[in-house]
Amino acid sequence: MINKKYLDSIKNILGEEYKDFLCARDKPPFMGLFVNTLKADKEKLLNVFPYELKPAPFAENGYYIESREPMGTNPLHHAGAFYMQEPSAMSVVTAADIQENEKVLDLCAAPGGKSINAACALKSTGLLWSNEINKSRASILLSNIERMGLKNAVVSSCSPEQLAEQLPGFFDKVIVDAPCSGEGMLRREKADYDDWSEENIYLCADRQEKILNCAARLVRPGGTITYSTCTFNTTENEKSVSNFLSLHSDFSPQNTPVKGTRSGVGMPFASRIFPMDGGEGHFVANMKKSESGDVVKYKAFTPSKIPPELKSFWEQTMNTALPENLIVIGNKVFCPPKDFPQTGLKGIIRAGVFLGEVGKNRFIPSHNLFTDFNKDEFKNRISFDIDDEKLKRYLHGEEIAAEGVSGYTVVCVEGISLGGGKASCSKLKNHYPKGLRNLK
Repeated sequence: MINKKYLDSIKNILGEEYKDFLCARDKPPFMGLFVNTLKADKEKLLNVFPYELKPAPFAENGYYIESREPMGTNPLHHAGAFYMQEPSAMSVVTAADIQENEKVLDLCAAPGGKSINAACALKSTGLLWSNEINKSRASILLSNIERMGLKNAVVSSCSPEQLAEQLPGFFDKVIVDAPCSGEGMLRREKADYDDWSEENIYLCADRQEKILNCAARLVRPGGTITYSTCTFNTTENEKSVSNFLSLHSDFSPQNTPVKGTRSGVGMPFASRIFPMDGGEGHFVANMKKSESGDVVKYKAFTPSKIPPELKSFWEQTMNTALPENLIVIGNKVFCPPKDFPQTGLKGIIRAGVFLGEVGKNRFIPSHNLFTDFNKDEFKNRISFDIDDEKLKRYLHGEEIAAEGVSGYTVVCVEGISLGGGKASCSKLKNHYPKGLRNLK
């Protein structure tokens, strides 16, 4: 049974369109995916993908998918060629209008969909900082960031207050996809509508205000905050934005033009999506900070000395130049983004690519080295069609044939880097992580 107060709140927003909302509510939820253009050629992916895809209006690389089949075991999913994402959620990064070489913070990032969209917009330039305060959700975020091959990403588990204290004015764009009452997800999650309450809405609004106040400190002069929720009520949406603008005179509203959306309630610069618009539900608004104000300068991190074991491995394995901006922590080697600042901030889980570990007289590459670099950057590579039986065996953790290669080798699906192994005597010893394998 659906809470009557919830329905009345929707009716107050939609007026005559309320009946269309009720009709849409009884239909199956929308499913979608976003093509990771950092790893996959979009046209080729569309040709080999086993299910029908139709363009979604909210993002250039977003699609509807009719199939309800689980995608987790699909080889292209393993390779990070796409990310499953509810279509209206794609509108947020489109509204943010991210440009190359910008420093972007996704403040409430888990599970990672908006961070991945932002990384595609950056095209491997600049810096993407993905933060999630909840440590268990931050682990999921990290797993998705690594699978998608995002070289320029920092992943942290910090409170917004901690970040604002350590990195004031550092970011060009801050995305605040705020924790909310989630009214837009009720149809998809098949949740009990009786759990809806006005009290929860006000609790969420209070939390959103605190997060936005931190975002205001994190964005540079002239930078932009993109605020979003997946809920319908005006308290967490238009009212939250209005309250923020009234408290921060150095911010002004900016248009959020996204195809397929409607204007906010009494707020034409904002965008809304309802189920009858082609998505489960989202609200997005941009707020730009004044150009006046001091620009904070941050010291670049100090690179570590490159281990000779890594140099030797790189010469034998890679076709690309060894990055010089490396950080060595213990025996672990990382390649952080070039704009990564020197900071004592606690809570950073990963900065850039984890390349591997220095062992006794050798370098042991990580799984992420194989997923984050493309096939042409490796001297040895094997690529399989999506339906090749040897690929299925590889994802199952089995040894496979490897003719014509010797040493560390990248394994690809449809030319997209998937994982690695070490070839010897025409066999490839499987290095695909046990926790990621298809075991059925």
